[in-house]
Amino acid sequence: MCNGMGAQMHYFHATELGGTKEMAPATTAKDRRAKCRFVMERELRYKVTGERIEPACGVGRTINLCSGGVAFLAEHPLPEGAFVELSISWPVLLDESCPMRLNVFGRVLRTAGLAVACSIDKYEFRTAPRVFRPATPIREDRMLQRWADGTRKVLRMSVAVAGA
Repeated sequence: MCNGMGAQMHYFHATELGGTKEMAPATTAKDRRAKCRFVMERELRYKVTGERIEPACGVGRTINLCSGGVAFLAEHPLPEGAFVELSISWPVLLDESCPMRLNVFGRVLRTAGLAVACSIDKYEFRTAPRVFRPATPIREDRMLQRWADGTRKVLRMSVAVAGA
């Protein structure tokens, strides 16, 4: 179990998650995070947007994740503070036959070269196609942009209420 004062390591068997390897939380004794990070290397696709940020997309690989955030390697440097949408291939099949993806919406918290850490502010599981499809340009429904606009609106309202 992880806590804010260090980590006690509890091992989980990936057989519970559809694999055969043993997995452990990605924390060290000096890690003061309140949430455990789990090493999970998976293919992902990302899209970024933000104020004065040109919308972009790319592919990458996760490094680790926890309930509050995802660390991943991106194709190109991403700006801190940008809104990001990740679509992560999930290692477990739905009903043992249907591939899944974890879609995450969050903010880029910090970067180090191509390594990126982002928050998880909203997430959902979706079924995925059975065959790989190359990354496509920003999708037409603008889901990331709508989510970012809604988040900005809530932030502006909370600042206005705090200032009143």
